[in-house]
Amino acid sequence: MGEFPGETTAVPASSSTSFEPDRWVREGDTVVWGQAAAEPRGLTAPLLAGRHSIGPFRCFFAMNLSDTVQPEHADVVTFLSYTAAGSNRRLSLAGALEILPIHYSDYPRFFTSGRLPVDVVLLQVSPPDDEGRYSLGFADEYLSAALESARVVIGEVNEHAPRTSSRLLDADDFDLLVPGSAAPPVVEPREPNAVEREISRRVGELVADGSTLQTGIGSLPDAILAALADHTDLGLHSGSIGDRALDLIEGGAITNARKTIDPGFSVAAVLIGSERLYRFADDNPELLLRDTRYTHDPQLLAGQRRLVAINTAFEVDLTGQINAEVAGGRYLGAVGGSMDFLRGAARAEEGLPIIALPSTAGDSSRIVARLNGPVSTPRADAGVIVTEHGAVDLRGLTIAERRRRMIELVAPAHREGVEAEAAANELVRQ
Repeated sequence: MGEFPGETTAVPASSSTSFEPDRWVREGDTVVWGQAAAEPRGLTAPLLAGRHSIGPFRCFFAMNLSDTVQPEHADVVTFLSYTAAGSNRRLSLAGALEILPIHYSDYPRFFTSGRLPVDVVLLQVSPPDDEGRYSLGFADEYLSAALESARVVIGEVNEHAPRTSSRLLDADDFDLLVPGSAAPPVVEPREPNAVEREISRRVGELVADGSTLQTGIGSLPDAILAALADHTDLGLHSGSIGDRALDLIEGGAITNARKTIDPGFSVAAVLIGSERLYRFADDNPELLLRDTRYTHDPQLLAGQRRLVAINTAFEVDLTGQINAEVAGGRYLGAVGGSMDFLRGAARAEEGLPIIALPSTAGDSSRIVARLNGPVSTPRADAGVIVTEHGAVDLRGLTIAERRRRMIELVAPAHREGVEAEAAANELVRQ
């Protein structure tokens, strides 16, 4: 870090009150930063404001929650992501977001191999500890791998960033450190609706005490976590941790006592929640933030007894194919890490791979004869599908058996139509 290709001297690490983008970012570079509260807005805002002085370059990030990135910035910048969630949605709807259909767990490998080059990493880090070390604060995820590959590493030291049990960096790991004070964006959980409560009840009946949980992001996963409050000795090993998981920790349902791997510790890649969550994470040795090479590692997941992976989707067809990316002809979701956890749970002793979703969206069925988007997860990896009308375990069932059972999950008003479409479509019989 700090050494530019073709030059023999390194740019010395320094502290400054400001970030001059055109000094550090070159035309053609790829700039990477973390998602959600891990976005260093004191760096990303001047970067985009100064884009014309740099020339065309690319930015990679996961889910943004701020309003920093706007469609008009695409006049110079190419925006890359694997998800259209959060404020990425406005980029996607404006045609200003290039989607990488890559598993969340694969980004570290793509970064370190150079298949997806990383030139500049922008970090939001916590104030240094007594030994002068900076934590990654809100997220580790793909950032550790990006750090290992980047030419330039710039850190924003944010007084609001929690000091977490994540990767620790010394001052000489940075090329530039600047102060920051922007309060992080927050995600407050909302109250579930009646359909979400019924789905959550059905999922809760499937989860055994002593299970280790992974959940996706959104209102339905939050509702499912809320429904597990009466369970005991649950564990947490997930891509993200939010306020509903925190409720279970503080309420005593999550103890991590019976985890096979990392007993006594909650493990995640990123914090996505409220200020309460960020305060909980600060100097908390029982919460570990790790990169996706660890959180999504298939061998590790398969070794976690009673791993329960709970994710959602836009659609599931009658054979178990899952679309978690496109709804209404628009890219709104992600490949994400769902498949990593579904496969891990499927291979774990007493593991349980679950896809939960409402049976309808507006006037349309979400259990369909044929998907209206890509196959994000193939039917070979389908496990238990849950709607408000029931739960069906597809494992070990033939295609014909799956079709008969999946009809049970369709809203009554749509069953006849879905059955008729399936009967008319020879492909879904295969």
